[in-house]
Amino acid sequence: LLSGPALSRGCLLRSRSVALCRGLRTGPLRLQDVAGAAAKETEKQSATEQSSSILQRNSMRWDGKVYEEVPIAHIKATYNNTHIQVVSFDNQPFSRTSCGTEGFQNAKKGTAIAAQTAAVAAAVKARGKGVLHVRVMVKGLGPGRKAAIKGLTMGGLEIISITDNSPVPHNGCRPRKARRV
Repeated sequence: LLSGPALSRGCLLRSRSVALCRGLRTGPLRLQDVAGAAAKETEKQSATEQSSSILQRNSMRWDGKVYEEVPIAHIKATYNNTHIQVVSFDNQPFSRTSCGTEGFQNAKKGTAIAAQTAAVAAAVKARGKGVLHVRVMVKGLGPGRKAAIKGLTMGGLEIISITDNSPVPHNGCRPRKARRV
């Protein structure tokens, strides 16, 4: 009935169990068979299908630039202020503003109007240096998140994508005590 490796693996004497033990066997030969089957499957796709998918991915251009080369607008929205910086894809700065540099003081820096004003100023400076399209990276939970994005469009920049980079703890540090009002 069973002999050799099947007995050493602890397979039962029933035929169904023997089939299961054979199916669970993994080793270098089995992995090579699986890898070979996957390679043959990808070869079955015609060359035209692969080239058309590559063309679709690379055909999207903004001012002759692919997605990775489009300038980035970083928005850091804190509860007390909003910072906006427009940089090239290799981190060369085009413009940098915040609510404080636009003349807002104290609690007014943490408002949506201040963030929109700062974003319009940053967009106008970037437009002066030849930037037309931007990718937006937003960080933080302040009140100026949406207003800053709206301000960039009001300043004449076309937004291609919006990415949220807000730091989210996976239950890291203990939070502050609850505020009593």
